[in-house]
Amino acid sequence: MPSTFRIPKAPVTGLYGRFLTAYARRTYGQVPDGVHVYFHHRPVLRAVLGFEGKVAKWRELDPHLKSYAQLASAAVIGCSWCLDFGYFLAHDEGLDEAKVREVPRWRESDVFTPLEREVLAYAEAMSTTPLTVTDEMTASLVEQLGAPAVVELTQMVAVENMRSRFNAAAGLQSQGYSDVCELPLAVPSSVMGQS
Repeated sequence: MPSTFRIPKAPVTGLYGRFLTAYARRTYGQVPDGVHVYFHHRPVLRAVLGFEGKVAKWRELDPHLKSYAQLASAAVIGCSWCLDFGYFLAHDEGLDEAKVREVPRWRESDVFTPLEREVLAYAEAMSTTPLTVTDEMTASLVEQLGAPAVVELTQMVAVENMRSRFNAAAGLQSQGYSDVCELPLAVPSSVMGQS
């Protein structure tokens, strides 16, 4: 389903626009729909891109756990664009696509380890309103992963909340990034009815 662009789609123009378009096409094969929304306010776009560049350098948390947590958060919030792009990134990172596809329905799946299940539960608990994170959840993760990794996990889920809520509110939908994967995009039923 194409994006509805609740915020009108802005033309990506000028020297900065040409650079951004060339980079996006080279890196992702196409320009993400969010660029057309953010291009209305270039200082916000630059700030988000700068922040995302710094986020990409964090290394305390296992990258697989990080991907699962972000996908779980996007699924709870109902951002089909984020799930689509997340599958694409997981594919690029070499994650097991069959496992990645199970993230939106991880409770019914038997492919996740106990630690992965705890990370998924934590990501979901952080992505609901009100939050349902417990002292026990956090203590268990700190014991298994260490405090620095749990700080990164917590911030990554918070970042994904920001991304997913922005994209869903802006009307961005799956853009076909997951087409490179062997498996089709699996979205929880809560996402299917959203536009």
